[in-house]
Amino acid sequence: MTGWDRRRVLLVLTAASPGVLVAMIGVFHPAHLTDATAQTWLGMHVALLPLFPLLALAPWLVARHTGAVAGWVALALGYVFATFYTGLDLLAGAAAGALQLAGSPDRNIMFNLGNDLAVVAVWTHLGLAVLVSLLVAIRAGRRHLTLSVAGGVLVAGASWSFLDSHIYWPRGVITMIVLAAGWAVLAAVVPLRPAARTP
Repeated sequence: MTGWDRRRVLLVLTAASPGVLVAMIGVFHPAHLTDATAQTWLGMHVALLPLFPLLALAPWLVARHTGAVAGWVALALGYVFATFYTGLDLLAGAAAGALQLAGSPDRNIMFNLGNDLAVVAVWTHLGLAVLVSLLVAIRAGRRHLTLSVAGGVLVAGASWSFLDSHIYWPRGVITMIVLAAGWAVLAAVVPLRPAARTP
């Protein structure tokens, strides 16, 4: 890292933002879906629809600085995560909330379907986190090894917690904050590629 130029600051802030935003909403996530919480549950999960896919943004942004192939792999894995986690959000979130509001006993069907999709999403996210963390540690070299390992531990640990914490208070919210911090650290130490190259 040669300094905190505008690109670096933007990368760090962009990498951390999705986790922070999701954590802020997670503070208000009902612990259980009941008649009393159904409207909040439904509204919250509709509001989260455009945010959950953004959790795949940080790994892609960081990975693309480790190499073009890594960028494409992170993009593909991020797409898998975003697709399947959006499915969870729609089924176990919005649909289950709507069924609860309608007085339907079928909400558990939505939970079960959503949870099946979540398994694919969160395991993909964990694999992506570990892969990108290792790539950053290799690319950052000895100079930033301690920070890159620390960022990797934060990201991998939070992704492990995400396997079963969703964004429920308090564990899920803490998970999202740790995830944001880990991506911020990795974004701070990954050597930046020239601006013109993508993905």
